Amino acid sequence: MAVIEDRGGRGGAFAGDDPFELAAAWLAEAEGSEPEDANAIALATVDADGLPNVRMVLLKEIEQAGAGQGAFVFYTNYEGAKGVELAAHPKAAFVMHWKSLRRQIRVRGSVEREDGPQADAYYASRGLASRLGAWASDQSRPLESRAALVARVAKETARHGPNPARPPHWGGFRIRPVEIEFWADGAARLHDRFRWTRPAPDGGDWSVTRLNP
Repeated sequence: MAVIEDRGGRGGAFAGDDPFELAAAWLAEAEGSEPEDANAIALATVDADGLPNVRMVLLKEIEQAGAGQGAFVFYTNYEGAKGVELAAHPKAAFVMHWKSLRRQIRVRGSVEREDGPQADAYYASRGLASRLGAWASDQSRPLESRAALVARVAKETARHGPNPARPPHWGGFRIRPVEIEFWADGAARLHDRFRWTRPAPDGGDWSVTRLNP
């Protein structure tokens, strides 16, 4: 991976030749200043009619460029709205915003499922209640009452015990970007913006362009 074009004189918080390393550095900095969930992202997908959907999810990993050309990974129920939409239209966008740093990162790219050992390991790292909840919840579908949900959790607890396996309907998604934009607030709304683009989600050289605020 290389930067073949870099317009705009990057430096300071924007310096570097790998956007995944830069994103990871910004996230690490935010973890020291955000009150909670510094890894929250607003994830956008589209439904069968092309109508956008957006919701908050937690980004769980930023894979570096050496590991399959870099990607962003989150986990969810494959049968919920976002899972169904991503299966039908495997492209997505998200934004991470940190009010404490006055920065944001925007990402767009293609999506693939992560439902192998990596997903198993992450599922096993979650608290027991969350693991059982993944079995009990029919995510995004109608629910008659909270009592019904609690009853299903109790049923799944009795069924799976203290060490449940990962449900087949639950796992990860990997976003391989073709575009990443880094934004930092500037005085008088003269913000700094640098957009990284590459020709394909599975690799290629990056081009970096400074954008107007």
